[in-house]
Amino acid sequence: MVTAREPDGDRAGGGTPRTTESGLPVEPVYGPDALAGWDPAERLGAPGAYPYTRGVHPTMYTGRPWTMRQYAGFGTAAESNARYRQLIAHGTMGLSVAFDLPTQMGYDSDAPLASGEVGKVGVAVDSVEDMRLLFDGIPLGEVSTSMTINAPAAVLLLLYELVAEEQGVPAGRLTGTVQNDVLKEYIARGTYIFPPQPSLRLVADTFRYCGAAMPRWNTISISGYHMAEAGATPVQEIAFTLANGIEYVRTALAAGMAVDDFAPRLSFFFVARTTLLEEIAKFRAARRIWARVMREEFGARDPKSLMLRFHTQTAGVQLTAQQPELNLVRVAVQALGAVLGGTQSLHTNAFDEAIALPTDKSARLALRTQQVLAHETDVTATVDPFAGSYAVESLTDDVETSARALMARVEDMGGAVAAIERGFQKGEIERSAYRVAQETDSGERVVVGVNRYRLDTEEPYAPLRVDPAIEEQQTRRLARLRAERDAGAVATALARLKKTAEGTDNILPPLKEALRERATVGEVCGALREVWGTYVPSDAF
Repeated sequence: MVTAREPDGDRAGGGTPRTTESGLPVEPVYGPDALAGWDPAERLGAPGAYPYTRGVHPTMYTGRPWTMRQYAGFGTAAESNARYRQLIAHGTMGLSVAFDLPTQMGYDSDAPLASGEVGKVGVAVDSVEDMRLLFDGIPLGEVSTSMTINAPAAVLLLLYELVAEEQGVPAGRLTGTVQNDVLKEYIARGTYIFPPQPSLRLVADTFRYCGAAMPRWNTISISGYHMAEAGATPVQEIAFTLANGIEYVRTALAAGMAVDDFAPRLSFFFVARTTLLEEIAKFRAARRIWARVMREEFGARDPKSLMLRFHTQTAGVQLTAQQPELNLVRVAVQALGAVLGGTQSLHTNAFDEAIALPTDKSARLALRTQQVLAHETDVTATVDPFAGSYAVESLTDDVETSARALMARVEDMGGAVAAIERGFQKGEIERSAYRVAQETDSGERVVVGVNRYRLDTEEPYAPLRVDPAIEEQQTRRLARLRAERDAGAVATALARLKKTAEGTDNILPPLKEALRERATVGEVCGALREVWGTYVPSDAF
């Protein structure tokens, strides 16, 4: 649902004071007194310099625009490959892969639990053969690829590396990001497999493996986006995301890694809502908090370890099925907020995503939105154009103060994992989501086309649908794969994987060898389930 509020009357005339999405006060007028005693050197610095409030690069978009990614994946690998080729032809600078729910949960397409979900919300990838089809004809040494996958992130990353090897591309040349953020799955999204501790081991092993084999790859994208989609306010989004980031850093340090060896490859993923000013303030505050945490708490010295680099996606939860063309306006405003906030890459949602998978035309329009911002406006002409704004600087300080207070509550519970086990983050987000629902139902929060300015009759719209026969096609592909491969070699590789999982060695090398022998995603995840078990949330009892 859209989170735009009803315009208030003049406060002096009895209007209700406005607040941000996080509940912070918004003054009708800001002036110099808002920044009284404010030290620009401490809070701002220069662009590309500590504490990175003004951006992680000195020139930001004046030298080159942000990376324009489009999130895509549906049906079979061949169908998604065709969409990727179209996006590249239209000017996409980086690919972002959506996987279907069975793949995200570590099940093959022929598993009973996968029934009805194959290829629906992303592409089905069961083995290296599917990954090969997914990137057929796409030079992996030249494109940057982001993969939205968490619990089995290491599995899909290794499949990608194997396909690159087949193309003759060394792992050291590969660039991109694997989301690999399982902690937010326990909080907001639910596509977890293993309990927290073995999941964190898998994250740390991925850090170590990529540090040696794939040094240009971003090993994690610590995500607030999905928490925001579940109802988190901007303050909750960055507070819980950065708290998760701290947990990952501690995990890597406990595994014996030096902070400056892995921290430069950490990245983040946030949402951009229609509430423009608070979103800009949120991005600026997040950079400042992270820089100070990394320097003051963890003693990082490499400037790249201090930089919060992030990808942004416009807010899918704010799109409406009613009058879907209005989503073109919403997405443009959200994208503008991400750009003014200093994002490193951006995905713009298609206007019809509240109805079904995007059509070719709507996906192209989403990309064109970014291209208009980059080439037809002047927002790329100067770095951090809102620097010094009484309103935005004041909001940035307010967001930072509130986020730090919430992070302190997580720390008092023993850190992110301990707070997750108590249901703290999930409960806070659910309360925020309930408040928004109440305000929307009452009409206090205006949703254009939904509870205000409605049409008597909605215009018909023909959405893109996934062919249900895809599940049968994937099942046949899996049967052929199992018949043609060396079953003995697969069994040996899976046994070696389980033995490694029982010990402390890095899990990725034996995992890669099992996948090379054409073990499936479901088989390798099943082997790890046998050793590590599965996670059952405390509120499931």
